[in-house]
Amino acid sequence: MNKTTCPLDCYDACSVIFEEGKLKGDKAHPLTKGYLCPNLNAYLVEPRIVKPRFKNKEIEMDEAVQILATMLKEAQDLDTLYFKGHGNFGRLQDATAHFFKEYGATFTKGSLCDGAGEAGVIAGRGESLSLPYEQIAKSRIVVVWGRNISVSNSHFMELLKDKILIVIDPVKTELAKKAAIHLQIKPREDLYLALLFARFVYIEQMENYDFIDNFTNDFDYFVEFIRSFPVKTLTDRVGVELEDVLTALMLMEKEKVSILVGVGVQKYAHGHSVLHAIDSFAAMMGFFGKEGCGVSYLGNSGLGFENIFPKGKKQVPMATVDFGKYDLAFIQGTNPANQMPNSAKVIDGLNKCKFSVYFGLYENETSKLADLVIPAKNFLEKEDVRFSYGTDFIGRMPKLAESEIGISEVELTNRLCEAFGYETLPCEKEMIEKIVGNNVYEKEGYLRNKEYQEIPYANGFYTDDENFQFMDEYEDEICEEEGFFLITCKQRHSLNSQFKRDTHIYVPKVCGFEDGERVRAVSSYGEAEFVVKVNEDLRDDCVMIYSGTPGVNFLTPDELSIEGDSAIYQETKVILEKVDA
Repeated sequence: MNKTTCPLDCYDACSVIFEEGKLKGDKAHPLTKGYLCPNLNAYLVEPRIVKPRFKNKEIEMDEAVQILATMLKEAQDLDTLYFKGHGNFGRLQDATAHFFKEYGATFTKGSLCDGAGEAGVIAGRGESLSLPYEQIAKSRIVVVWGRNISVSNSHFMELLKDKILIVIDPVKTELAKKAAIHLQIKPREDLYLALLFARFVYIEQMENYDFIDNFTNDFDYFVEFIRSFPVKTLTDRVGVELEDVLTALMLMEKEKVSILVGVGVQKYAHGHSVLHAIDSFAAMMGFFGKEGCGVSYLGNSGLGFENIFPKGKKQVPMATVDFGKYDLAFIQGTNPANQMPNSAKVIDGLNKCKFSVYFGLYENETSKLADLVIPAKNFLEKEDVRFSYGTDFIGRMPKLAESEIGISEVELTNRLCEAFGYETLPCEKEMIEKIVGNNVYEKEGYLRNKEYQEIPYANGFYTDDENFQFMDEYEDEICEEEGFFLITCKQRHSLNSQFKRDTHIYVPKVCGFEDGERVRAVSSYGEAEFVVKVNEDLRDDCVMIYSGTPGVNFLTPDELSIEGDSAIYQETKVILEKVDA
């Protein structure tokens, strides 16, 4: 059987069967159970880059590699940027880092999507472990906090069928419509809802002191911290009825509770504080280290495994890279001209960069600006292995197809190393075995990560003293801009800037626009035009544009989170102007 693993950027990392040129779901997999999302089903029909290009002229692969090597030699004493995306999870895709580290290029650090939240999780727990699906299945109450599971994590929907659901989201998602409680909070105020929950846990004496006394630090400081926030102030900021907040909290009392947190809650400057506050509330209730309980954000997919492709010493934050400062930029597996915040500045930088290289599968805004375009192999045409930030499954990705199109990351790396006299990499299978090592075990016929305990944190946290660290301070500034809060989120039929991208801005009725009208959205960072769709599921103070929509990131700020070197896409408001026909 030709079994492999989906390479796309989502929680589930589906197990896949490749037969007769088609991708099919693996019905035997205990979680994904044979279902594939629309994006993977479209993977093989999405038009690929077939031939390398230099200055918009098609060339052969040997010539493309030679041009790249020549340009790198000419730029060796200058400043070169290595910019690799994180949206594809084959570990050997990082192989190019081996060459660029030896070469002395500038690497990126931080994240475009989840770094602020990860920093908050690490502050309390030491490491971010995702909650195994088996534990979610044992929960009685599931809190879905800023995470549209039917879109971004669809295989978990089966786990939620018999649960009491509490959904916390500014958007009335399909899951929110089925929930026992939907707290349709004001955008950006998740931190204050977590503190409000904690405040009432203390008032109603719902704390789990057995857990607090044995597995945490600085609880007294946390109590002093939350008591500094008046209940009315917190309630006003959150923007929901206090009665609903209390009802949600009472549902959680003395129950097995899983809290599934999405990246939307931390797309702000204070994003680390949001996750630390949610974790602190959960620790106060004793939701860690117990069967059927836990808080699950994006897990550290590489925890316990050797990183055989470390970064170079020179690093700059990914979210604020100025491509115009570099003599050569090597861009792999990502589309910064669309995906990075403040698109106008990014595109200007790419145009000013003396020589830019795009290495990837598909045409996009960035490939069209590049001087040299090199097509890559897809996941069926090379050996690899992937981890998952949503589960503890380890997916093997054997070579299952031959193709004349593209070049693999390992082959390109070795050809560049040969050109520069650097040590080349061993074969793919040898590197995969070195990465995986003895850190996996087999369960139900599938590889799992040993580091992810059956019940995460049951044996302590990853902090120095193995205790959870409560928060006792935060940094935040009230957003004083006029306009509507901008919400950016994933769309069902697209992924980042791949596949079927949307073109709309979704607005509440209060805006006064009608479906099909064109509007200009204006922020402090830029403007872009969109087609209107009225959406009754939004709060009156919000508009929504899906991630990857052409133009969306002309509106978003090229600034960093306070912790985590992360992009803060939703730290802005927009004003809408009707565009005359």
